[in-house]
Amino acid sequence: MLTLVTGTTGQVGRGFVPRLLAQTRPGEHVRVLVRDETRAAALADRGAQIVVGDLRDAEAVGKALAGADAVVNIAASFRGVPDDEARAVNRDAALELGRAAVTSGVRRFVQVSTNTVYGEGRARPLDEDDVSIPGGAFWGAYPASKAEAERGLLALDGLDVRVGRLAFVYGEGDPHLANSLQWLTHWPATKLFHLVHVADVAQGLLRLLYAPGADGRVYNIADDAPVTTLDIHRLLGADLPEEAHTRSDPDPWHLIVSTDRIRRELGYRPQYPTAFTARDAGAL
Repeated sequence: MLTLVTGTTGQVGRGFVPRLLAQTRPGEHVRVLVRDETRAAALADRGAQIVVGDLRDAEAVGKALAGADAVVNIAASFRGVPDDEARAVNRDAALELGRAAVTSGVRRFVQVSTNTVYGEGRARPLDEDDVSIPGGAFWGAYPASKAEAERGLLALDGLDVRVGRLAFVYGEGDPHLANSLQWLTHWPATKLFHLVHVADVAQGLLRLLYAPGADGRVYNIADDAPVTTLDIHRLLGADLPEEAHTRSDPDPWHLIVSTDRIRRELGYRPQYPTAFTARDAGAL
């Protein structure tokens, strides 16, 4: 089995690919598509095959897919990029990768998505059967393009597609949580956020990749206990403005997801069930 992984130099990819390589058995191989070969040197040292090119380059994608049995598409563009860039990478390139995978004879395709595709809240934890409703505080080109990519990939004939919707990723050097303080200060102190440690993202994606009978299925990947704005500030040793304690939260369940499906069907159990567990383990 040969697995192609995209987005390997981002934080999720850096957490996933070494764990994938560590689990390879005789006859199993890992290939990564990267734009900068020097950033993948450590992966090459661990046995990964390196293909240099851009996800939007059809020739590079064709070379990367040659002989592949599975794809894990982690590549994403979202932090402060123009809307056109987000759509080009998250939707257009993902769909082209899926179509090229069908043409190349790839059997399995894992699409990494986000819990922000749900859009508007439902005043309860979200499950995978909830449709995307555009809107809400976190809606924009990133979740919209990811939602469109999901729909397009799941509609492809001849490809076993599985989708992993990630909660807010943190851990192992990811600056995402610390950077969030710039906008978290404007939220109510009691506002809940659903997190997932990068190690548990890797666990979830590995389960999606290897599980039999999961074709066409969507899975939320998150930890067991959402934390508040106040919790995040305390975890990071930051002060929360006093006015945050008087703000109200119109939907306490916004972007909080259920992980019942991935637990029941794939045996997922977070290594870090809460951010406090990760802090105590020195894994923030």
